[in-house]
Amino acid sequence: MAPTRIPVAQQLPDFPWDSLAEAKATAQAYPDGIVDLSVGTPVDPVAPHIQLALSEHAAQPGYPQTKGTPELRAAIVGAMERRYRVTGLDPERAVLPVVGTKEAIAWLPTLLGIGEGHTVVIPELAYPTYEVSAKLAGATVVRSDSLLKLGPSTPSLIYINSPANPHGKVLGVAHLQKMVEFARQRGTIIVSDECYLGLGWNDNNSREDSTRPVSILDPEVCGGDHTNLIAVHSLSKTSNLASYRAGWLAGDTQLIQELLEVRRHAGLMNPGPIQSAMIAALEEDGHEMLQKDLYRQRRTVLRAALEQAGFSIDYSDGGLYLWATEGRNCRETVDRLAAIGVLCAPGDFYGPTGVEHVRIGLTATDEKIDAAAQRIATLLSK
Repeated sequence: MAPTRIPVAQQLPDFPWDSLAEAKATAQAYPDGIVDLSVGTPVDPVAPHIQLALSEHAAQPGYPQTKGTPELRAAIVGAMERRYRVTGLDPERAVLPVVGTKEAIAWLPTLLGIGEGHTVVIPELAYPTYEVSAKLAGATVVRSDSLLKLGPSTPSLIYINSPANPHGKVLGVAHLQKMVEFARQRGTIIVSDECYLGLGWNDNNSREDSTRPVSILDPEVCGGDHTNLIAVHSLSKTSNLASYRAGWLAGDTQLIQELLEVRRHAGLMNPGPIQSAMIAALEEDGHEMLQKDLYRQRRTVLRAALEQAGFSIDYSDGGLYLWATEGRNCRETVDRLAAIGVLCAPGDFYGPTGVEHVRIGLTATDEKIDAAAQRIATLLSK
């Protein structure tokens, strides 16, 4: 008799946003319509030069390379150095384009041979896909922001995220240096999700600024040694390329080549025209700067409205969200905001310690952000 099949879906947590159906229906019923700030989906158009690059290469008929074109790999290395002060990346062996970073993260432990009997550490408040990735691989999940809390154990992989989703906390150089030291002492792989690295909100760009987002691959952090370090990057947020599924991994040459070999067998490759669009996005920084200014303005408007209504904003030093609390259960706050047509994400999506916070996204048009701010201001009297 064949063994009993256990559907993989039954081994995973419930999809978080399914629990927002009732609140979303309430918000949609608001007379002036819903302002959905519950997700981080870009709403602004893709820059024209990126669209042009996509269309100019739309006639490519052949299979693309999993490792990306030489031009794409060179563009990734150039942008990492120019934008994030990362040096020493070998464009031939140390970078790997991926079909969106959610997919890459979800399968990372599995592709690295991490599974049953292994431990994967995720932040106490975390992007849900970190937990999903461990469960898909059959590994044990531990939530911890502290290396001391791990004691003498040797986890196979630790996820870190800075600026962090959901709360926008930025990990300073000293903290990242401790992570690197831990990786070297115990042979643990550190996966640093840096998809929001270009969206730090402190304009003081000095190296002494503790809220300046820094890559795990920055020489100041790792001394130029990328052993056991993988940085995860995306163009979804900074270049509005969420629909293009355009991301990459960078770091430890041996690990990147190991992942490349498995991904080649699995057929995980970026479409050729998308690779060309990525090159256009990576070689020009102006569109990212303009987009960041838009988010900065929306952040200022929303933050002022929330604080006027009595909310406290914690962390939120980077990324596309405000981590807000009224000092009550997050589901109550979700319902209160839904009643005025504003949908946000409850903090308990991201871990038990988020139970009194909500995540409010900056990814709506200026008009929608203004409307949300005006509605939130009315909460003050309720």
